[in-house]
Amino acid sequence: MGFVLEVTGDFACFTRPEMKVERVSYDVITPSAARAVFESILWKPAIAWRIHKIEVLKPIRWVNIRRNEVGAVLPVTNITRAMAGGAAPALYVEDNRQQRAGLFLRDVAYRLHGSFELTAKAGSTDNAAKFADMFSRRARKGQCFNQPYLGTREFSCEFRLIEEIENEPSPISESRPLGWMLYDLDFSGPKNPQPLFFNAELNSGVIHVPDRGSEEVRG
Repeated sequence: MGFVLEVTGDFACFTRPEMKVERVSYDVITPSAARAVFESILWKPAIAWRIHKIEVLKPIRWVNIRRNEVGAVLPVTNITRAMAGGAAPALYVEDNRQQRAGLFLRDVAYRLHGSFELTAKAGSTDNAAKFADMFSRRARKGQCFNQPYLGTREFSCEFRLIEEIENEPSPISESRPLGWMLYDLDFSGPKNPQPLFFNAELNSGVIHVPDRGSEEVRG
């Protein structure tokens, strides 16, 4: 069973992994970021979300923003010692502050088409109808386990369940190749995680997302 969500936000950043220092966004939302929006509404070990289509509802616009970031992380050993009763770990922001430029998207709106499938962790009482009802009920009420965001957590977004798509506006008319785009991360191999990519193309405002097992998805 498929579902459609409309998501909107003031800013978005779906970071290109080839950009090592500065934050530069892809032109549109990635399938992995779209999946995360569905998971923020309903996530269970028994289901796995898949994105099938992305519709771009507003023209692609950019903005340059310079922002402060923390350039360090707490060592795992510090956390382990604190859990064992040691001193609480601390990271002083003023000593690790870095200012970086970013090329972000602004005033974005997407229509996301997704569905879920049962996983090997589904129990004997789990079935697709139960989870479909749970998702629909939560999405209609605007409920979520965590606030969905557009690429980075500071760029939160609003969402709306679309049940009668024929009454919704058409996507933008723009068509062009978008190049290789991050599809998702693969956690199944010995080296985790491994990024997966696909050659995305915008056709009259629509990106058709291939299945994970398709030859179009490459590691």
